[in-house]
Amino acid sequence: MRTLYLECNMGAAGDMLTAALAELTDAEDFIKRVNDAGIPDVIVTAEKTQKCGVTGTHIRVTVHGEEENEHMHEHHHHHSGIADVEGIIRSLNVSDAVKDNAIAVYNLIAEAESCVHNTDMEHIHFHEVGTMDAIADVVGVCMLMEELSPEKVVCSPVNVGGGTVKCAHGVLPVPAPATARILRDIPIYGSGNTELCTPTGAALLRHFVTEFAPMPAMKIKSVGYGMGSKDFETANCVRAFLGDSGDEGEVRELRCNIDDMTGEQIGFAVETLAENGALDVFTVPVYMKKNRPGILLTCLCKAEDRDKMVELIFRHTSTIGMREYAVKRHTLEREAVTVNTSHGAVRAKKSTGYGVTRTKPEYEDMANIARENNISVSDIKIKD
Repeated sequence: MRTLYLECNMGAAGDMLTAALAELTDAEDFIKRVNDAGIPDVIVTAEKTQKCGVTGTHIRVTVHGEEENEHMHEHHHHHSGIADVEGIIRSLNVSDAVKDNAIAVYNLIAEAESCVHNTDMEHIHFHEVGTMDAIADVVGVCMLMEELSPEKVVCSPVNVGGGTVKCAHGVLPVPAPATARILRDIPIYGSGNTELCTPTGAALLRHFVTEFAPMPAMKIKSVGYGMGSKDFETANCVRAFLGDSGDEGEVRELRCNIDDMTGEQIGFAVETLAENGALDVFTVPVYMKKNRPGILLTCLCKAEDRDKMVELIFRHTSTIGMREYAVKRHTLEREAVTVNTSHGAVRAKKSTGYGVTRTKPEYEDMANIARENNISVSDIKIKD
C-alpha cells in the first residue's frame, strides 16, 4: 500500500509541509506549476537550506515582492472572508480536486475561528491565515497530495510548541485557540517556548491524515525535508516518508466483554458492524467477574475505520470500555471466476498466494442447482 508518513516532531506549518512533499516529487516542476496556478500577486520559490547539519528545502512565498511569515501571525494585507478565499481558489488553474480540497481546508480554519470568536463563519476574516501566502501553501500541499496519491497518510503526534504567540488580537497561549480547536481528538504535545504548529498546518493535517500513530512498518522509497524559517537546537523540519507498507496491511482488532445484552441485541450489533465495513466480526462465550457467563465481541477493521467502529460498538452494545490491538493480517489474493460443474457453470472465488491456490464455488449457485435437480450439494462435482 502506497503510504505517506509525516513526522511532525517540530510541529507543522503550510510552508514546511509544502517543502517536505515537494522533495518527494520533481520540485522544480512543482514550483513552475504552482506559480502558473494564478494565485494573485504571489511568487513561490524553493531554496536548499540546512538545519543542524541536515539539508532540506525551504519554500519562500512573496506577495507583491514581500515575504511574510505565518509563524509570526503579523499579516498586513486586507482582510478576506471565506467567500473571498473560495472565489480565489475556484479561479485558479488547478484541478477540481485540488480546489475542493483547498476549500475544505479553509472551511476547517473558518469553523475553528468562528467557534473561538463566537460568530458565524461568514463573518470570519482571515487576517492571520487568509492572505495570499497562506493560500499558496494550502493549494501547494493539495497539488502535491494529488500528485503523490498516497493510499494512506499517517502522521506522528504533533508538537505544538509552547509559551505564547503575538497576533492581531493580542498575545495568545500556544497552541493558539483556533489551532487547538482544529487539533481536537488528535494526539499533540508541547515543548519549548514558541509556536510550532500553525492553524494552516493543523488544518492540512486534519484534512489529509487518515491516522495519527507511530511510523508503520514500510519500505521507504524517498524522504523529504521541509525546513522552517527559525533555528532551534533540534532541526526545525517536517519529514515526509513515502513508501510501501506492503499488501499485508496492519489492521485494528477491537475487543469488549458483554454480559448484560440479549442474543438478539448482540446479533444486531454484529450485523451493523459488518454492514459498515468491518473486515470480520465474531463473538466467543467467556466467563467474566464472579464467573458470570458473557460474550467477547471482536471486530477487525481497517486502521482508517477504527474511529467509526469504536463509535458503533459503543452505540450498539452496553460495553463501557474496549481494548484495541494493532495486528498484521496475511491474506490471499482473491478474484471472481467461473468454474464448470457436472451440472453447469457457477460463480466462484479463486484465492492465490504463498504457494497456495484455492477455488470455492459460490454457495447460492450450488444450492440453486441442487434445488432444480433435486440433489444434494455434495452431488455436484467440480470439473477440472
